[in-house]
Amino acid sequence: MKRVFRLAALAAMIAITGCTTGQNEEPSANDPNTITLADNRTTVTWIKDNQSDKLMPRELFPEASDSLVQALGVADGVPASMSAYLMHCDGQWVLFDTGLGADKGGQLLNALQAVGLTPDSIGYIYLTHFHGDHIGGMMQDGQALFTRAEVFACCHEYMAWMMEMPLEKTELQRKVMEAYRDRTHLFEWGDSLPNGILAIDAPGHTPGHTVFRKENLLIVGDLMHGFDLQLNHRYISCNYDMDKEQAAQSRNHIISIAHNEHLTICGMHLPAPAFFEVNPETK
Repeated sequence: MKRVFRLAALAAMIAITGCTTGQNEEPSANDPNTITLADNRTTVTWIKDNQSDKLMPRELFPEASDSLVQALGVADGVPASMSAYLMHCDGQWVLFDTGLGADKGGQLLNALQAVGLTPDSIGYIYLTHFHGDHIGGMMQDGQALFTRAEVFACCHEYMAWMMEMPLEKTELQRKVMEAYRDRTHLFEWGDSLPNGILAIDAPGHTPGHTVFRKENLLIVGDLMHGFDLQLNHRYISCNYDMDKEQAAQSRNHIISIAHNEHLTICGMHLPAPAFFEVNPETK
């Protein structure tokens, strides 16, 4: 493992200790929203955070030609979601991102309750980046919701939001990081993290946007906002991307890895069924 630093003591290496997690059984392998990974010991479940169907407006993708949009049948919008993912690994419960938050209509807490979990069941939270629809679910009534979770975030993402961006644009991010200050760990891309997670660089959407790999699964965050449009047209970025050119480079790089190694991908804005195997037929 490379160096991973506690937010409260950036100069000291962290000691990862076991977290008390829920004793509930993992989701059924027969659940269409759950997959079992290559190690046959890990399950990952899609949590759809938005209540109703979601389309990403065509206007978010100005680099896409009208002819391409028409040919793909997405002129009225690209099917999408707002999602998080729940992993069960070696008796521990792990979240990748936390959605919008219940006060904004997020369904994460309802989804956890449906499988017999509470926020205290979660031992680890891995953040792909700091946008509100990914970290909003970490708070409730101004307090940290996940009282036992160890939080992992990219150091580049943290520095960008905490040190470089205007104060008026980072109010939520600062509140979240302060609430979890003593349980937040900052990593570098390439680090091996607890639960057998590898952190992979995928900047562009945000400065520290990170893809996580577990066995044969890539959790790609906001690499794609319009899956049907961007999977085979990787140069097309979204207006939400802070650096569109860099986002396109990251998208091409990550999808190429998935293609070459026949990996499954999931992402926070991918439509149902939320898990997609990138095979040789993918361009």
